[in-house]
Amino acid sequence: MTPKTGRVTALRADAARNRARVLQVAREQLAAGDDSLQLNAIARLAGVGVGTVYRHFPNRHALLEALSVERFQQLVSEAQAAAADENALTGLHRLLRFALGRALDDAGFAAVLESASDAEARTSVMKAELERAVTDLLDRARHAGVVRHDIEADDVRRLLCGIVHAVHTGDGNPKYAELYLNVLLEGLRPPR
Repeated sequence: MTPKTGRVTALRADAARNRARVLQVAREQLAAGDDSLQLNAIARLAGVGVGTVYRHFPNRHALLEALSVERFQQLVSEAQAAAADENALTGLHRLLRFALGRALDDAGFAAVLESASDAEARTSVMKAELERAVTDLLDRARHAGVVRHDIEADDVRRLLCGIVHAVHTGDGNPKYAELYLNVLLEGLRPPR
């Protein structure tokens, strides 16, 4: 896909191989604990020119988006399933736990989730699908009287990203993730 138009453009075979190799090297770096994702270093490790890397990924965020596609698709699927759950509140709780777990496990995915702008059209499309599913879920929860009327899908995303930030700036203890998530869930309830 081209970032500007959202149109799918077929890559030449060699360009597709180079892109796949760059992604493979980036995944290997992340697995080894190096989340710097310096594009020049990745080019060297992938055995391609720096220009090749920048042609596919103009910046680190674009690379993070490409690395997060599968996780984002999983989140969208989970949000759609939660929106279809018979009990909207149960669906919301399950979705937020799922999203928080993925964001805490993958800092790159968390960065893509919290970013206000996207490098790739595909990411924008997935974010729009996620927002639609969460909006449907919140509408059902509001109708059932279990969620405040003044909360929107983007508010939920921001609050969830805030929990990720809070856990990471602390000692990373998972008990805080559960505590903060419970505070968020309680805060989503309608005022008494």
